[in-house]
Amino acid sequence: MAVILCYGDSNTHGTRPMTVAGVSERHAAGDRWPDAMAAALGVGHQVLSEGLPGRTTVHDDMVEGGMRNGLTVLPAILHSHVPLDLLVLMLGTNDLKNRFSVSSYEIARSLERLITVTRTSGVVDRILLVAPAPVRECGTLVDVFAGAEARQAGLRDHIAAIADKTSCGFLDAGETVTVSDQDGVHWEAEAHRRFGVVMADAVRAMLP
Repeated sequence: MAVILCYGDSNTHGTRPMTVAGVSERHAAGDRWPDAMAAALGVGHQVLSEGLPGRTTVHDDMVEGGMRNGLTVLPAILHSHVPLDLLVLMLGTNDLKNRFSVSSYEIARSLERLITVTRTSGVVDRILLVAPAPVRECGTLVDVFAGAEARQAGLRDHIAAIADKTSCGFLDAGETVTVSDQDGVHWEAEAHRRFGVVMADAVRAMLP
């Protein structure tokens, strides 16, 4: 049984596009990409979903709180799911919020730190690094992500470079998924289901 841990933010959690900023609803089970990936992988694979809305790579969120620093809780989450065969890491979207004021290069370097912590933990060595789908400044979250489109320039290439440097697998979510016009960040159910199938192929390619 191959065990795959998906570590991410609201789009791993399955948050629906928001009609009111800050009011979160979740897609039904089966309409979240980790569920769709599990269904496509079938027997012999266990998919564990650890998606937290608002999770950043390495930043404490003093506005929303809630232990959203992905670095702080990562070691505990890794050890709570031993044994693991693969970590799927998709973070960086929330780092684009105006309140953090970080560049795409810094986001990629933050992901590198998460990779280092993961490998140092001794729990899992095989990592699939996923560049998040580009956000758009529109809809209900336009003020939260003000300036994000400019800050995310080059993010995909920086993350790909980190994946190459650290011998991780790489996948660009933006090649499959487009964010919803409703809030410019989250995905519709159909996008989750489509992405899950793509992810299943990427996971199969990384497992022995």
